[in-house]
This record gives sequence, structure tokens and C-alpha cells, in this order.
Amino acid sequence: MIEFKIIGLAVAFSPTAPAMLAEARRLVVYFKSKLVLIHVGERTANSEQKMKTLIADCELDETRVTVLWKTGDPVKQILAACKSEKIDLLMAGALKKENLVNHYLGTVARKILHKADCSLLMITRPSVEETPIRNVVVNAEDSPYIDEAIWAACHWNTPENAWIHIVRELKLLGLALAANEQCNAEEYEQRKQQMLQQEIDVVEEILQRVPHQKNKINIKIVSGKAGFELARFAERKEADLLVMGAPHRKFSFFTRVFPHDQEYIFNDLPCNVLMVQPRKSK
Repeated sequence: MIEFKIIGLAVAFSPTAPAMLAEARRLVVYFKSKLVLIHVGERTANSEQKMKTLIADCELDETRVTVLWKTGDPVKQILAACKSEKIDLLMAGALKKENLVNHYLGTVARKILHKADCSLLMITRPSVEETPIRNVVVNAEDSPYIDEAIWAACHWNTPENAWIHIVRELKLLGLALAANEQCNAEEYEQRKQQMLQQEIDVVEEILQRVPHQKNKINIKIVSGKAGFELARFAERKEADLLVMGAPHRKFSFFTRVFPHDQEYIFNDLPCNVLMVQPRKSK
């Protein structure tokens, strides 16, 4: 349904670089991909040696690695590299929680999120050692790529006993209308249960289209501010990965006035976040 044939990594010579390359290597091996390393900075003999050392220490297959040296605005250069190299998945580092003093790569990743024509994986705590993925949370809301997001969650580098938690929102407007109707508490509860079942039916219909044989599936219906509740649910489940479909490019007036679901997530990243957006073939 979606392929990650070419994985890109925005890499800087920082203390987290070895861990970021280790994270990239695991995905490259799992998806049998090629890796494009994008470094925005001056190319010197010293920087070239640093890059060679990073690649060697990570035991990357050099025949499957391309290094791009770029200068200029980081966001523009990384986006240009994604386009020219036909990158399917771009990896970038980010702080677990951002504030007014944003981490460099976290800031770049957030800007890229709104413009990239490929999927984006934000790593909050890169690790040299592999950590098994036990819980994956998927947002089943407000995206043209819901099917692709669920497929990616079910086909990520997870063991067979991993849980895939699919989260969908119970529309508060519908509940409010039900509450305003002249009905007693029992009738209201009955209507609420009907609405819950309708949302579960939507997810089950999607699952009929998406292969997920090896996974344990949990469907969770939440109410409230969707992005906020999604982040809190991911924290409660101690999620290792949160998967979301990329939003529509053209936001409505209401989306501009009220924070979009993704903004709640990126203001306080609960874990690694994968934003799924299939690269458009031209």
C-alpha cells in the first residue's frame, strides 16, 4: 500500500548522530531500502571524514548509502533533496517537548512537516541499541491517508505480539445534539452507545481493506479535543510509535482558527511520530 524504498536522514554532527544513524540502519535493513544522508553545512575534508566515520561505525552498507552535501536554508535544502532523490520517508530528530527555545532539528522537522511531499518520522529519543516496539498508536481521523497510516503501523518493524491501538474520535457535536433532544438518561446512553458502535464499524471497515494478520488490534474511541486525547492515550499506553496520516494541504477557516490535531502532538511529542504521506509519483 505504501513503500519506503528510499529513506532520507537529515543528519548533523551532533551527539545524537550515531543513534540517529542506528535508527536509520534498522529501517533500511527491514524495508530493504536505500539511504540518503542529507547534511546542510560546509563540506570540508574534516566533515567528510566525520561522515565516513559515522557510516563505518554504524556498519551501514556503503553501496546503499548516498551522502548529499547542501548549503543554505536547511528547510529548503532538505525539501529539495526529498524531491530530487525521490525520498519516501524522511527521518529527523526532535525534542520530546518543544518550547520557545526550540531544538534545531525539531524546528526544522516541524517546518518540513507542512511542506514535504513524503512521509516524515520524528525521533524523540534515538538509541544505538534496538528497543522492541510493543505498542503502536494510530490516529484514524482527519486525513486522506487513514488506510496508509494503519497499513504502516501494521507493517512497521514490530514483533508479532505488538499491539496496534487504532484511535478514532466520538464527535462531540453528535453527543451535544443527542443531549439537547428531549430524552431521558437511558435514551441518551443508548444513543451514545449507537454512536460509539458507528465509529467502531468505520474502523472495522478500514481493517477489512488493510492486511493486519500478525497484529493484535485494539480499537479505542475517544471524546474531547482529538489531538490532546490522542497524545494522552499514547502516553497512557506507553506507546513506542504514534502513526498519523498527513492532513489535508488546504486547511479550512475553522482549522486556521482552532489548533489542528497535529499541533497538539508536535507541541508535546509523546513518543516517536510517523506522519504518513505517500510520495506523489510524477
